[in-house]
Amino acid sequence: MMLGRLLRSADFEAVLATAPRARSAHFAAHHLPRPPGGPKRHCKGVAPTILSTGDAWGCPQTVDDITAPRAPDRCWLGCVIPKRHARRAVARNLLRRQIRAAARRCEAQLAHGLWLVRLRAPFDAHHFRSAGSRALASAARAELDGLLARVTA
Repeated sequence: MMLGRLLRSADFEAVLATAPRARSAHFAAHHLPRPPGGPKRHCKGVAPTILSTGDAWGCPQTVDDITAPRAPDRCWLGCVIPKRHARRAVARNLLRRQIRAAARRCEAQLAHGLWLVRLRAPFDAHHFRSAGSRALASAARAELDGLLARVTA
């Protein structure tokens, strides 16, 4: 099984609307047990077609609604690292890599559906002077492994 990535903003919004499944000091994990894509949106103010042979008044399909069929037995992962909690791009990229690596390590135990891990509090700048330090990477790895272990239990 391969871990997919959440790409659509509608999927991110749907997962973030759910309560966190688990929390740690810095991270929160959200889960939604469905494949990405969701229901199609309808245009407002457009009359529905009465006959199947009539002219199609429907709105054109939006780019967000064009999705390839996906198997329901898979996990998709999204990461949210706000700039207010990790100011430097180096730190955001490091945390994003750590989240993906932690999810790959426990992918077999994760329930199928949409997963989102978000940074909910900043790491202390006094303990982690460098944004790309090994100390920050190991602290994030340990915390993410504990968070995902609680989710899979």
